[in-house]
Amino acid sequence: MIGVLIADDQALVRTGFRLILERETDIEVVGEAVNGREAVALVAQLRPDVVLMDVRMPVLDGLEATRQVLAGPTPPKVLILTTFDLDQYVYEGMRAGASGFLLKDVPREQLVAGIRMVAAGEALVSPAITRRLIERFTRMPSPARASRILVDLTDREREVFRLMGCGRSNGEIAQELIIGEATVKTHVARVQRKLGLRDRAQAVVLAYESGLLIPGE
Repeated sequence: MIGVLIADDQALVRTGFRLILERETDIEVVGEAVNGREAVALVAQLRPDVVLMDVRMPVLDGLEATRQVLAGPTPPKVLILTTFDLDQYVYEGMRAGASGFLLKDVPREQLVAGIRMVAAGEALVSPAITRRLIERFTRMPSPARASRILVDLTDREREVFRLMGCGRSNGEIAQELIIGEATVKTHVARVQRKLGLRDRAQAVVLAYESGLLIPGE
């Protein structure tokens, strides 16, 4: 069972999401929060698997709440809720460690599929959307910072990291590098560990911020 916490200051949004999710046999809404501070407290109390986190909330905004939630010992996955897919809040949320984002008017099927996806450890970020976000909001990396980020990676890990940044799946990376998918999984795990990445969403952002991928190319 996937436990979900809904954090949004709009009662209609919370109710709408709850009604959708309560129809699923493998998803349970364990709580609702009306602001970021309450979301942080309820995460500690209820231990949800996934948090649907609105970014524009009173008392404590969703970005700071996301940072605090993900700094905990056994953090849930966080999905940013937004009304606009090219919002700087989405980009900052991904940098903070969110596993992706959902538009508030997302179709029912996409909401359910997205929750299941991030609960399983995948990132819910379209590579095309991510590139547009990065081109709009990222700053070009300094050579010194790029060197620090990539210095611990082997040549093969750097190749895998670059393809992760392009949004490739493990199967696609295996096909492109002509190696086994199990080997790719090992490299991905090492890259994430060395770079302190929670998931592929952060990998995409860092691949651009490190200079390994260049916005616009």
